[in-house]
Amino acid sequence: MQDAYHSPLVVQTAVDLANTLRPIKGEDALETVEQLRDFLDDHPAAEPPSSAANQGTGPRHLTRADLAEVRALRETVREVLERANADAAEAAALINDGLRRSRATPVLRHEDDRWWTEVTSDTDRCSAHLAAATLSALASVIATLGPARLGVCAGPTCRATFVDLSRNGSKQYCTRTCAHRASVAAYRSRRSPR
Repeated sequence: MQDAYHSPLVVQTAVDLANTLRPIKGEDALETVEQLRDFLDDHPAAEPPSSAANQGTGPRHLTRADLAEVRALRETVREVLERANADAAEAAALINDGLRRSRATPVLRHEDDRWWTEVTSDTDRCSAHLAAATLSALASVIATLGPARLGVCAGPTCRATFVDLSRNGSKQYCTRTCAHRASVAAYRSRRSPR
């Protein structure tokens, strides 16, 4: 029985949010309000269906406070993705706390002969809507597929996060590029003279 819904687009939004910070490379793609606006424009699945930005009725008004709140959310999402496999109870506590702080509320929706639950926030803060969407999507993945589906890339020079929605659940790398790099490095290691 699947009692929760995790949209692959919203799950990817959570991963993309966490990966706006690249700790090994020292890169942060969420330093300015303009970068936040670009991130939200690229990830409309995490916004409420009735938002003005989604209806094209005008530009989204974002502030430095919004940026600070989304950066704090990013830390929570990243911690969940990093810890879920090793400490699912701690990941669950982080998700529950984040959902409480965002004033998340489940809503039953119906469209195209399909029913599902969606978690939204009753505030107008973009960080609250982003928290409700991303944290509930991660919670749904944990509830339906298990905490081992959330992780950090096994690449030695990469700390990017991922969610494995595949059938077999054996993902170890954030991208095929990282998997290929690891494969080439292992091959070269085996071939090098000792």
